[in-house]
Amino acid sequence: MSYQDYSCQICSQQEIAPNIIACCLENAHLAKNAKPGQFLHIQCGDPASMPLRRPISICDVNGDELTIIYEVKGRGTKALREQTGKVQVLGPLGNGFLVDNSLYKRPAVIGGGIGTYPLYLLTKQLTNASVYLGFRNQSVVTLEQEFCQVAEKVTITTDDGSYGVSGFAITQLEEDHKKEVFDIVYACGPKPMLRAVQAFAEKTGVPCQLSLEERMGCGIGACLTCNCETHEEGSAHYKHVCKNGPVFWSQEVVL
Repeated sequence: MSYQDYSCQICSQQEIAPNIIACCLENAHLAKNAKPGQFLHIQCGDPASMPLRRPISICDVNGDELTIIYEVKGRGTKALREQTGKVQVLGPLGNGFLVDNSLYKRPAVIGGGIGTYPLYLLTKQLTNASVYLGFRNQSVVTLEQEFCQVAEKVTITTDDGSYGVSGFAITQLEEDHKKEVFDIVYACGPKPMLRAVQAFAEKTGVPCQLSLEERMGCGIGACLTCNCETHEEGSAHYKHVCKNGPVFWSQEVVL
């Protein structure tokens, strides 16, 4: 499989929470072909001094524009924050979420922290979605109004109780499932949250898709940086998150 490098114009960069940046990129091909759960592999700075790209999930698509939201943490994202012209992008990469509104009538969507952002484009394409978003505290609660416009129901939780419901998003999902009975769950977030969602799916028998986050080198499955353990035997026991994922069925992977 060949991968093309695209030049994308940066239309805007906006800080929507402390060190959380919403970046709008313009490229008609990428926007047309992007699916929920896929990501872009972005050259954040001078390739001579910063050869490794950064994988950032696609948050939204509007016309010829894509929105990515990232947290400024290391050298790469700090360099991306300073970009104002064009950036080179590989994408859209990876396998995204399965969207089948004729098969799944009562979907639940659960995200934690920056793992909430890849779920926005997904929620836009679902019908009757109940969304559960967990954050550390009120200062980093983002996209609440945007999710409210495309979901049937949105529940916000914070670890410290400073906004929304105090506690964890998975607790609220479990409580609502007793009344509503979801027929599929989509999740993206930190690994402890994904483990809890995976356990919920195993206990209830509800189909579940998990979007995993791992450090990546090439982004296309050529290196061994982003291996994840699966329940398959033999040479397929380990898979590439970038190529075989980042979205997996919950029963496939060992977390």
